[in-house]
Amino acid sequence: MQANNLSGLALEKNVSDKVNSWLNGNYDAATKAEINSFIDSGNTEALTDAFYKNLEFGTGGLRGIMGVGSNKMNKYTIGTATQGLANYLIKTYPNQSISVAIAHDSRNNSNFFATITAEVFAANNIKVYFFNALRPTPELSFAIRHFGCQSGVVITASHNPKEYNGYKAYWNDGAQMVAPHDTNVIDEVNAIRNIDEVKFEADKSLITLVGEEVDEIYLNKIKALSLSAEAIQRQKDLKIVFTPIHGTGITLVPELLKKFGFENVSIVEAQSKPDGDFPTVVYPNPEEAEALTLALQQAKALDADLVLATDPDADRVGIAIKNDKNEFQLLNGNQTGSLLIYYLLSAWKQAGKITGKEFVVKTIVTTDLIAKIAEKYGVKNYDTLTGFKYIAALIKELEGKEQFIGGGEESYGYLIGDFVRDKDAIASCAFIAEMAAWAKDQGKELYDLLLDMYVEFGYYKEKLISITKKGKSGAEEIKLMMQQMRENPPATIAGSPLEKISDYEFGMERNFVTNTESPLSLPKSDVLQFKTLDGSIISARPSGTEPKIKFYFSVNTALNTKADFEKVSNFLDTKIESAIVDLGLK
Repeated sequence: MQANNLSGLALEKNVSDKVNSWLNGNYDAATKAEINSFIDSGNTEALTDAFYKNLEFGTGGLRGIMGVGSNKMNKYTIGTATQGLANYLIKTYPNQSISVAIAHDSRNNSNFFATITAEVFAANNIKVYFFNALRPTPELSFAIRHFGCQSGVVITASHNPKEYNGYKAYWNDGAQMVAPHDTNVIDEVNAIRNIDEVKFEADKSLITLVGEEVDEIYLNKIKALSLSAEAIQRQKDLKIVFTPIHGTGITLVPELLKKFGFENVSIVEAQSKPDGDFPTVVYPNPEEAEALTLALQQAKALDADLVLATDPDADRVGIAIKNDKNEFQLLNGNQTGSLLIYYLLSAWKQAGKITGKEFVVKTIVTTDLIAKIAEKYGVKNYDTLTGFKYIAALIKELEGKEQFIGGGEESYGYLIGDFVRDKDAIASCAFIAEMAAWAKDQGKELYDLLLDMYVEFGYYKEKLISITKKGKSGAEEIKLMMQQMRENPPATIAGSPLEKISDYEFGMERNFVTNTESPLSLPKSDVLQFKTLDGSIISARPSGTEPKIKFYFSVNTALNTKADFEKVSNFLDTKIESAIVDLGLK
């Protein structure tokens, strides 16, 4: 009956084959019942979205909407991914004792998925260090190196909507996997043809619960990086409002701020309880102004100095500061990242710690202001592809040769110090607060520091446009958009002729001034970057973790005095809007 019903639907063969394999395979009754409900109702769209492909590792690992099917997050896709990773670990470390660390965030099913992950590893004779409750992603990265593990997994979908969950896989350096490991694991996952190949029956003796003892070590290592302890002591009453937006930040951020010496931290109680439904926000994303609504209300009521907000797995942080009108202003990821590098390098220089062997890292879509700051302080800046795993890979490559100070990406993720190898909002919260105390100790607000930076290095202004295209048809639309931009690039953008087009997919850069082509040094990635003669940079990139294509706009000009800030800001806004029109996005 199932086969007859299915044969009457207009499905591509690969979809119907996968549906049949799930209906006839060793899957639980509830899963089969849900698939049959799609068949009985003739819901070909749901069946196609659920089965037209397998979830793949992108810049952030495995991520998708929870539900049945090979393209959804569920017990079986989690189990298959873990079995594939286990198979690869066993091949990579033959006849060796293998261990992994596992953590999860506050999302619905995160604990369940993490438990499945732990059990599949343990069923493959792999030792598991399993956090006994929700923990931030950066602590998982730290734990891998702390315990000497060969790999690790955190169950999270970061800042995605509540319907999503995800599976971030890490290698022995505590970083998300890069080539060849990421593709090799995918090969192992794809080699699993039958769910019966997945070992779900765990040897529970191989699972060790860990918790507060790791917290303490991790937090103390962050505290040891502090650069302005005396300023904090003088500004210990700095008014800080913190919200974890129903996520894991609540486990460690308040404790770390206290360790740093801050005594006036106010938590947004309505968002302090971990909750996978994220009931007080539309999206649990500190990049969205709406997600900080309650925090800003509390900050205004308290006349606070600083607002900090972390996403569900506490690898990203959004902030708000008071401007010259005493109103709270949200900073974007480029502004916060630039300020952090500006502070870190200033403090390192004051402490006489810059020797010429230090470096910072950013991604190719992150503001070039960071590179200008690094140049002034005699510190190297490196660019990587988008995705923090590439930053981590560079840190590993330079380990023992050059010293990493800090770095990050425009998507609100930053890292200070190198004992964590992923973006770390726990440490970032502490250093943003320290930076605010350092500025206040000089009679300045963070807003003053921001303008000081722009006057010294130029006013760089950025804007991100994300266009969502869901499902298989959406993926095809995004592919067509990238193809059209490659074939028909604009001659001018915002009134300035093109100087260069960098096509990271084909590894080539074309210079229109010299009419030459040259190879790019970074690995291939589906990114197009347009650079104009006046220094504007526009990048187009399909997201590796979401059904989106992203356009990054960066323009800049001199800011001669702080008094000109508003006028220059409006000028740059107009320039960005002109660029948006030139790319046909409006």
